[in-house]
Amino acid sequence: MSEHQHTHIVPLSTYYLIFGALMVGTAITVAAAFVDLGPFNTVVALAIACTKAALVVLYFMHVKYSSNLTKTVVISSVIWLFIMLALTYNDYLTRSLLSYG
Repeated sequence: MSEHQHTHIVPLSTYYLIFGALMVGTAITVAAAFVDLGPFNTVVALAIACTKAALVVLYFMHVKYSSNLTKTVVISSVIWLFIMLALTYNDYLTRSLLSYG
């Protein structure tokens, strides 16, 4: 190992706090499933899921304390996901415009 390589030691209490936050997020997701919010049910569920995913990526996957290259790869992956979702959604929306016959 290089002598310049730094490691960051995360206290165990941080993992317990993040785990607790994930469990609270799960409870909120279940509670929100029983509330009729109309078209906002999906929005609320996705917002909670994205928050929980961000916590997992930042803390359990150690991206928060990683190098800038790792952060760049993660951000690029999310951007690529949004591009693919946008292309898929565009295809879904324009299917009715085509006539096959």
